[in-house]
Formats: sequence, structure tokens, C-alpha cells
Amino acid sequence: MESARSGCAINAAVEAFGDSWSLLVLRDVMFGNRRYFRELLTGSEERIASNILADRLKRLVKASLLTREDAGPGRRAAYSLTESAIQLVPIFAHLGAWGMRHRPTTPRLRARAELLADGGPELWDEYMAELRTIHLGQPAPERDGPSVMERLAAALGSGAGQFEVAPDSGAVRVEVGSGAGPFAGQDRDLVADGEAQGGVDQAPGVRRTRLQDPDLT
Repeated sequence: MESARSGCAINAAVEAFGDSWSLLVLRDVMFGNRRYFRELLTGSEERIASNILADRLKRLVKASLLTREDAGPGRRAAYSLTESAIQLVPIFAHLGAWGMRHRPTTPRLRARAELLADGGPELWDEYMAELRTIHLGQPAPERDGPSVMERLAAALGSGAGQFEVAPDSGAVRVEVGSGAGPFAGQDRDLVADGEAQGGVDQAPGVRRTRLQDPDLT
């Protein structure tokens, strides 16, 4: 780990995870349970670019906020939160509460922040215990009723829409259908490479999508 610019505790935290994309990647691993590169890329509400995502994942691993599974050649590598990252749950709860108070938000995308704010420290502790089970392999805590993760998912809504591939100026446009997912009612352009094959060559001119995926080691 590189030395910090100063000995200030706030500066030390900012250097570890303070840029906007790093925070958003951690958010999606922490609250969206997205553990793989492609999940993080296609599920990004903010449409993170693949090169930025790859860079931030490397930074977060280097900062000991994520670990990367040694999956072996040709297999997807999962990312896991470390204990220091899990302890950021209250920070994210406070950030979400601040955003609701002082910035424009949408009802669906502020739903998790509202749940975290309403639940307070007791809910945060419960969720951190769940994350330790998922990411660190600790025993599952006893509970009655749905988990915090299930309640967060229900608050956000389900259904990411259906992906359809169509030709668009020599590239590939992924049109996402209706639903409550990150790209509901939106289009997403992806870099295409190679001739049409497999299940995406039903229309003339459609080319196969090929994304550089650091999950495959």
C-alpha cells in the first residue's frame, strides 16, 4: 500500500475509496451483490465504462477493500468485500441520507437509502453481519423474517428487463426492455468485435458483442 499524502485520517480514507467511481463500485458489490466484472458493468446505474471499472477494481483490491478470487485460466473471478469495506456500511447509509436531503433523487433509486436511514445502526449492524457471511465465510446470523439484503432488493424492485441485440451503425445496441432494473427503458451501446454468430445473429448485419472482461484470467 502506497504512503498517504498526509497523516490525516480523513485524507487516508479519501485516498482509499474517495473518488466517485470507487464508491459506486463498492456500492454495487455491497448493496447489489454484484461480484463479477460483467455484473458490475451491465448493472451500473451510472453506465460505468469497462476500462474505468477495471481500473477501480484493481485500485480497490490494492487498497485492501476488495479481494479477487484466484479462479484459474478462463474462469470468472469473483470479488469479495474485506472487513474494512464491510465497515463502510454506516458511511454509505449517511451518504445516502445526505443525498436524499440535499440532492435530487428518484423514488426507486432512493428506496435503499430510505430503508437504511429508517433502520439506523441496528439495521446496519445486522447487514454487516450478513455481508460477513457472504464475503468472509462467517456463520450466518440468526434472524426472523427476511434478511436485510432481501429487504433492500425488494425496496429497489426487481426485473432488469430483457436484452435484445439489433444492428446500429456497424456496432451493437443492447435495448433493454421494461422493468425496474438499472437500464429499464434505456439503451446501452457496447463495443462489438467479430462476425455474427451464436444467438445474436438473427438479424442481418448484427455482429457479436465482445467485451474485454478481466473476470477471465
